Amino acid sequence: MSFALLMASGGLDSTTVAYWLTERGVQFIPVFFDYGQHCVETEWETLKEVLPASAAHPERNDISDLFRGSKSRLITEADLWNEEVKDEDLYVPYRTLLFYSAAAARAQTLGAFEVYTGFINSNRAKEIDCTAEFMNKLDALTDSVGPVRFLSPFRFWSKSEVAKESIRLGVPIGRTFSCQAASLMPCGACPNCVERLAALRETGLLA
Repeated sequence: MSFALLMASGGLDSTTVAYWLTERGVQFIPVFFDYGQHCVETEWETLKEVLPASAAHPERNDISDLFRGSKSRLITEADLWNEEVKDEDLYVPYRTLLFYSAAAARAQTLGAFEVYTGFINSNRAKEIDCTAEFMNKLDALTDSVGPVRFLSPFRFWSKSEVAKESIRLGVPIGRTFSCQAASLMPCGACPNCVERLAALRETGLLA
């Protein structure tokens, strides 16, 4: 039986892709990357909770040693009561490129040749490796290297469009987690939280 991999984090976008794949009868293995992020355990527990009931148990891969000593506020959590976190403080060097490479390697090792992602054209992406320009170049690169292909169903969607699709699919939106600055509770102020809240307001879920 053929199957795919899904890069999954427990966030709204990748979780919506999981439900989208399930609706289409696509068998997939959720792959989670522990890169040393301060919220890793929150993300991991969230992922296991929000996946569709029929999904395979997620696979956790530890690549955290690569970012040991990083000053990124995605790795070293800030004291939000006393420290200001700027957008540039959230950058993790080559993280997206590493995710793509690691997912491709894992997929081919397992005998899968399709990797799904929840990446979208984010208007609020501040990290240089999450911009539309970077992702367009990365798409071109992966098309010419190896047999594994990356598929991002919502690649050209807005966050609000993804949120609307998540409602249609019955995604447990309130249980997903994608905060960049806080490890336990969403801060409401980082780029991910701001974009998420704006999208949910556009759907009418939030006032």
